[in-house]
This record gives sequence, C-alpha cells and structure tokens, in this order.
Amino acid sequence: MTDPIADMLTRIRNANTAKHDTVDVPSSKMKLSIAKILLDEGYIKAYDLVDNGNFKDIHITLKYGKDKNEKIISGLQRISKPGLRVYASKEELPKVLGGLGIAIISTNQGVITDKEARKMGVGGEVLAFIW
Repeated sequence: MTDPIADMLTRIRNANTAKHDTVDVPSSKMKLSIAKILLDEGYIKAYDLVDNGNFKDIHITLKYGKDKNEKIISGLQRISKPGLRVYASKEELPKVLGGLGIAIISTNQGVITDKEARKMGVGGEVLAFIW
C-alpha cells in the first residue's frame, strides 16, 4: 500500500456510503491522530484500538443524523499525495467550504485542524479535507 491515509479515508467514505455502523482501519500513529481529530470535531462517535493478534486496528464508530439517511460526513478528500505533496504556510492555510468543513494539517506541532494551525501560527502539509 503506497498511501495508508488515503486508504483510511476511503474505508470511512465507503462505510459511510453503505451506512455501516463501524469500520476497521489498520493502525498507525498518524491514523490515530486523524481519528482523534474526527472525534473532536464531531464527525465520528468513537474510536478505539483493537488488538488482532499480530497487528492492531482502529475500530471507528460512524455517526449519523436522526436516521441513517442523514450523514454527518458528506465528503472526505485526500489533498497531499505521495506523488504530489501539498504544503501551506500559515498565511495560505485553506478554508474548506468557507469554514464549514475542516482541513487536517500535519505540522511540527503534530496533526491538527486548520483552525488550530491558524491560532498557533504554523503551516504544514495539507493531508485532507473533511466536510
């Protein structure tokens, strides 16, 4: 697998489209920090680390509205790819849908949202957009 973050986002997007309650993603530190951001921003209900013998998975519980036809996550998009990295300075941090969505940014302060990066005054690699 060349792009594990894109794989994680695709698994979440597919599970959301198929109206599944949960999705399992192979674990890494970067994916755990992305799952924490999704939880903090209210896009997922919960996540936890599950040990499956030789490796660990992140068990993500998806969130829906009053019924399953009302999706909380309407879109996930990978921005910076292994073949074309996308970086943004603190002045040119992107706004997703005019501030309605979030951009996940990898900085020297850790993986944070675009709003936190603006507060801290740091730029970094733009990993993904979520709305």
